[in-house]
Amino acid sequence: MTRIALLLTVLLSLILAACDKAPQQAKELQYSSGPGSSAVPVYRFAVHPLHNPKKLAQAYQPLIDYLNQGASEVRFELEASRDYHAYEEKFRARAPEFLLPNPWQTLQAMKVGYRVIAMAGDAADFKGVFIVRKDSGIKSPADLKGKVVSYPSPTALAAAIMPQYFLHTKGIDINKDVQSSYVGSQESSIMSAYLGKSAAGATWPPPWRLFQTDHPAEAAQLELIWETPPLMNNSVMVRDDVPETVRERVRHALLDLGKTPEGKLILSGMETARFHATDDASYNLVQEYIARFEKEVRPVELK
Repeated sequence: MTRIALLLTVLLSLILAACDKAPQQAKELQYSSGPGSSAVPVYRFAVHPLHNPKKLAQAYQPLIDYLNQGASEVRFELEASRDYHAYEEKFRARAPEFLLPNPWQTLQAMKVGYRVIAMAGDAADFKGVFIVRKDSGIKSPADLKGKVVSYPSPTALAAAIMPQYFLHTKGIDINKDVQSSYVGSQESSIMSAYLGKSAAGATWPPPWRLFQTDHPAEAAQLELIWETPPLMNNSVMVRDDVPETVRERVRHALLDLGKTPEGKLILSGMETARFHATDDASYNLVQEYIARFEKEVRPVELK
């Protein structure tokens, strides 16, 4: 065997020996769409449909960002709903951990295990208002007879229940004398009046102030003609299985919000003066109001 042939034989033997060895098993890569077992718990903060989802996010996401500052052990997320009915279905299923409902929804949420930890805004700001076109010719409640009045939802306390009770006290039978149109949102109720689809649109002060800011040309053709007496404002609620440490973290953060420039800016964006310490018992006044309304006017929840 020549030297070259011998060399080729040795090389071939080495190659065959290498092929016989089992290859080392490579470590598999792990992929995940989120954190692994160390993922922090997420608490959803569901705000009732004060605005459409886009505007709701603009107004309330800064609050959620504020709650998340320095909160490495938990995370909060804002949850919007397409309308009042969808929102009410969520809390009746005990889905969100935190709620910002209207006072009637507050009473309903208590029935399924939510508890009040704060009131959002001053009570004096929670009232119904009627918006009409300046050229509408509407001067008194009697002028609405035979006409359409728009509201966001039958269960909107400040923007439907309280305005309807106001009309009731002025001698208007809201079931016979006027046609109630439930249009889905606060802005839609105002726009209904602007477009002439309703003789008057019912809402409450924060959406009306926001409308004047966002739509000055349209707002200039409208006017606030009547307002109802005030009642308790919207609540902040927590589900009864949320840990006390998390509940108290949120409660203290809300109550202290007005103490810093950053907090004041967040409150301004939400059209909320401040958060007040309160509890379930504070909403007994609302329960009495609702009982009177249902006895004299209509059921809150329409079939």
